[in-house]
Amino acid sequence: MTDLVATYPNAKDPASPLDIRPVAGRIGAEIRGVQLSGDLHADTVQAIEAALVRHKVIFFRGQQHLDNAEHEAFAELLGDPVAHPTVPVAEGSRTLLDLDSREGYAASSWHTDVTFVDAYPKASILRAITVPEAGGDTLWANLETAYEGLPEPLRQLANHLWAVHTNDFDYAAGLSAAGLEEKAADVAQRQASNHKAVFASTIYETEHPVVRVHPVSGQRSLLAGHFLHNFVGLNKEDSGRLYGILQDHITKPENTVRWRWQDGDVAIWDNRATQHRAIADFGLQRRTLRRATINGDVPVGIDGRTSRTIRKEKRADYQPA
Repeated sequence: MTDLVATYPNAKDPASPLDIRPVAGRIGAEIRGVQLSGDLHADTVQAIEAALVRHKVIFFRGQQHLDNAEHEAFAELLGDPVAHPTVPVAEGSRTLLDLDSREGYAASSWHTDVTFVDAYPKASILRAITVPEAGGDTLWANLETAYEGLPEPLRQLANHLWAVHTNDFDYAAGLSAAGLEEKAADVAQRQASNHKAVFASTIYETEHPVVRVHPVSGQRSLLAGHFLHNFVGLNKEDSGRLYGILQDHITKPENTVRWRWQDGDVAIWDNRATQHRAIADFGLQRRTLRRATINGDVPVGIDGRTSRTIRKEKRADYQPA
């Protein structure tokens, strides 16, 4: 690692052919002058992938030309697009996930996408269709600098920990009703209940290492987020306290970047090295985005062991609408 990168982890790669503008000191960069499509030259795709590993989340303004088909065609250049394991795909698409916040409801908690399965996604590609006039920003956190910043005793503890991740958890705890009046908040709670019925229609539980090794860079990162249920060998109370300590390190402002959406923006994040959180501060304004997801690999811990699914079970009481 060069001295520049050691002191400024989000420094631009001088060898990159792209016009890259770092957004924050440790994570996030805007790439200018690229029109995303399924016809991008292989050299440009390779440079985008390199920038993604380096900066963890990359942003593209002015991509209003993308529709569902072109969004999916671009996603295919980065890997194998896959649908969400439980939530139906967006209308008019093969694999896209619809993120449409209505009546003030929004899930607003820190997470890495779909960690309740073993080979959780490599990357996500999120396209803004309708954004609030104010509010509705998204935060991302760098899990590699979070790991590097741990005090040595805590880092040694994390090195040996494993955790169970599941999609069967209390959705109300992660729900924000955006500061709405009581009636609207009740609507949001009902929406959360309905969403959970779909989201957890098949229940998954998977054991992951708390410290995973990135398959491209070889860097170590912390794997936590709101799908984490408990640490293997620890009870609920001890797991909760330790989870809070690790999450506090992950979400330190120094490890994060905040993006103010505009219509037509695209954000791509390395889901193997980041957490993110949508901020539910936009009241009754509409916020509509669509996400393509790229299939990932099974995480490997620093001891060489791999993640494993320990439960996959259809929910007996689930009735599709």
